[in-house]
Amino acid sequence: MKTYDVIIIGCGAAGMMAAMTAGQRGKKVLLLDHSDKVGEKIRISGGGRCNFTNINATYKNYLSQNPHFAISALAQYSQHDFIKLVESHGIEYHEKTLGQLFCDGSSKQIIDMLMNECKAARVEILLNCMVNEVKKNEGFVIKSNLSEFKSHSLIIATGGLSIPKLGSTDFGYRIAKQFGIKIVQTRPALVPLTFSDIDMPGYKGLSGVSLLAIVSYSGACFKESVLFTHRGLSGPAILQISSYIEKYADAEIKLNLTPDINLTEELASEDARKVKINNFLKSYLPNRFVDLWCDSAGYSKRIADFKQKDLQKIVYDLDSFKVKINGTEGYAKAEVTAGGVDTKELSSKTMEALKVPNLYFIGEVVDVTGWLGGYNFQWAWSSGFVAGSNC
Repeated sequence: MKTYDVIIIGCGAAGMMAAMTAGQRGKKVLLLDHSDKVGEKIRISGGGRCNFTNINATYKNYLSQNPHFAISALAQYSQHDFIKLVESHGIEYHEKTLGQLFCDGSSKQIIDMLMNECKAARVEILLNCMVNEVKKNEGFVIKSNLSEFKSHSLIIATGGLSIPKLGSTDFGYRIAKQFGIKIVQTRPALVPLTFSDIDMPGYKGLSGVSLLAIVSYSGACFKESVLFTHRGLSGPAILQISSYIEKYADAEIKLNLTPDINLTEELASEDARKVKINNFLKSYLPNRFVDLWCDSAGYSKRIADFKQKDLQKIVYDLDSFKVKINGTEGYAKAEVTAGGVDTKELSSKTMEALKVPNLYFIGEVVDVTGWLGGYNFQWAWSSGFVAGSNC
């Protein structure tokens, strides 16, 4: 039986960061994964260019039952620290909207960087390794299809349930439950939303229509693009707001469809009054949306022919466009998993389980969920660094 200082299960972003950090401290590290490839979520992220962090990352960009839990890890290893690492490997990158950083080349550059760091830190990596059993006595004993291994510390970095085609499983949650560690109910997050069967026909014909909107729900709001699909809504603003919806029965989101104009003032102008309402609205909204909306409301007159109260209703309906949501596209289309290992069970300074010494949980398996735009990768880097520095 081979013995190590640290065994890390999960060869994704958090796992590789923890492995290289522990290895750099002189620890003998084994990194295991059941897949035949490393960093699959890194590979597909950002359209293949990896949105590897966000320059605006703070704890306020994360959802958790303990909203302050991420403060310590983000302070110990910030986005600026990861950017320095990227730059030290000569990887060129650029900023897109809202502080999102992407590789100029491909996401493979980030994977290669992490693998090179692991190699330099003498981390041993075993793929196609199916862990069958984890036991703890004086240390941890890992039984797998390849062999048995023993370690002083064990780090669980196996991610959540999102994108099962990449090999995601509930392994991390099962290990937590085995050791009596509580789990916050998991759900798909950063995920497209679906209409109810009753409401879906009303949106028929809008699939593929995209527009800019402020989407809000229960105090949270995001101003980004919204995309109508054949089953519901997607696009950055929808993915963002999805993380805030915990129960979908009778859930209703609100869209301000004219966020950059004062529609009341525009409707009152002399030029506008001579124009039919549908032609006027097409200056600000997609044609297909306007046609469907005006047809369903019976609007076809010139603006001058509307009563003032009717114009006020038009403004209200477009600035507070309400959509009932029935559910989501599920883990298959979710970018991340909300919920997970309860942060009350972990040290925010080390990521160690409070009731199980030398057992750590990091990354997506923990109840810390970032916004869209590089925040979840930053949580992986930060939590991985912290565990790797303390195991």
